[in-house]
Amino acid sequence: MGSTGGEVTREELSATLAARHELGHEYETALVDSLAERVEQVVKARVEAQLGQQRQPAPPAAVLSPGQRVAVAAISLGVAIPCIAIAGDVAGVAGVVVTWVGIAIVNVAAAVSPGHGRQ
Repeated sequence: MGSTGGEVTREELSATLAARHELGHEYETALVDSLAERVEQVVKARVEAQLGQQRQPAPPAAVLSPGQRVAVAAISLGVAIPCIAIAGDVAGVAGVVVTWVGIAIVNVAAAVSPGHGRQ
C-alpha cells in the first residue's frame, strides 16, 4: 500500500485484488488486514484534519468601548422616563419597580460585557 496521500486509490485496490489472485487464499487475511490498515490511516487523517479546522480560535466576542457603554447608560435613562410614566400609570408601584429592574439589568449587562477593560 504505497500511497501516503489522503485517500485509497483505485490502483491500490486493484493491486490488492491482483495480489490476492496471484498469492491465493493463504494470504487473503494479510492482504485484507493491510488494506484495512490503510483505510484506517486515511480515515484518521481526515478526522484529524477536520478536528484541526474545528480547533480554530473563536472570533472575539463583541466588546463595548467606554463610549458605547456611556451611550447605553444615557439612552436607557432617556427611555426610562416615558417607560416609568407608563408603567406607573398602568401597574402602579410594581410597574415602576419592574421597569427600574429592567433598566438596571441592561446597564449591568453592558458594564460587565466580555472584554471589559481591554481595548
